[in-house]
Amino acid sequence: MSLPIARTYAPMEARLVDELPTGAAWQYEPKWDGFRCLAFRDGDRIDLMSKAGKPLARYFPDLLELLAQVKARRFVMDGEIVIPHDGSLSFDELLLRIHPAKSRVLTLAARSPASLIAFDLLVDAKGTSLVDAPLSERRAALESFMAANVVQEPRLRLSPATTKMVTVTKWFRSVGGGLDGVIAKQLDLPYQSGNRDGMQKMKNMRTAECVVGGFRYASKGTSLGSLLLGLYDDGGLLHHVGFTSNVPNDQKPDVTRRLEKLKKAPGFTGQAPGGPSRWSTERSSEWEPLAPKLVVEVQYDHFSGGRFRHGTSFLRWRPDKPPAKCTIAQVEQEGLSALALLPKPGAKKRVAKKS
Repeated sequence: MSLPIARTYAPMEARLVDELPTGAAWQYEPKWDGFRCLAFRDGDRIDLMSKAGKPLARYFPDLLELLAQVKARRFVMDGEIVIPHDGSLSFDELLLRIHPAKSRVLTLAARSPASLIAFDLLVDAKGTSLVDAPLSERRAALESFMAANVVQEPRLRLSPATTKMVTVTKWFRSVGGGLDGVIAKQLDLPYQSGNRDGMQKMKNMRTAECVVGGFRYASKGTSLGSLLLGLYDDGGLLHHVGFTSNVPNDQKPDVTRRLEKLKKAPGFTGQAPGGPSRWSTERSSEWEPLAPKLVVEVQYDHFSGGRFRHGTSFLRWRPDKPPAKCTIAQVEQEGLSALALLPKPGAKKRVAKKS
């Protein structure tokens, strides 16, 4: 027998919002910082498919072994691949897995095994499709499936869920910056394959005050292109941690003139732009160093591997902030991790029943 849905089946997606919807019609879940994945098992065959429909199994042989230990021999599960590392979730470790050499992938899998956090069940242990059932029924089926088929396994976990905003508030209060955001799903809708109609996401955006240690000119002309951001470590070294490029256009001529008056090497005394990095580009070495006089406040979503993972959003200048006070401590999570939100392996508590 074959599974009732194809391995090319598209997972449901989320619409980005600034505020979460409220009311009894919604279920809330933590947003996990990993790779979205549909896990298929049909007897001895196990497949891991990305949100884009690409196979992931070759990069996560440790997850194939993990799913082979599930008692049920037929199922399709929607979840997130994550890698716990040093007490938190590491997106950098995930990126390292996308490597062409099998030997390298096996080494990484042995060093930092991946986990799967499950949040939906599309096909149950009997091989029955659940995609036409409302989320309230799928969630109950997922909880029963995990309780019956996954016993005391710390690397295959059930994502918490709630219908109460007070619980969402507790999530933010308990792990703060360790929480990537929150997902809201409509309880009465069937699985929304390939669209954003039944799911919304709110990212946990944070702010930081950074020293402007350098800048780049725009690719055309002599006006400002981007500000290069720095933070001081405990030893007083200024490290390049990212950039911001959305300074308002009407300010750029004046800002450019101001920056040009502050040109002074070295700009960054620690890690500098242009160093070896997976983010490096041809333009990484083309920048102008500045004396560490200016401070800017930016908004960001992720900080990992010693830098902002994406470009930050310019908020305002901070002339009142001493540059020396712009330290790496602002973006450290202080040991807090969203892993603390996961129920203990084998827990049978129902957390998503409609209230």
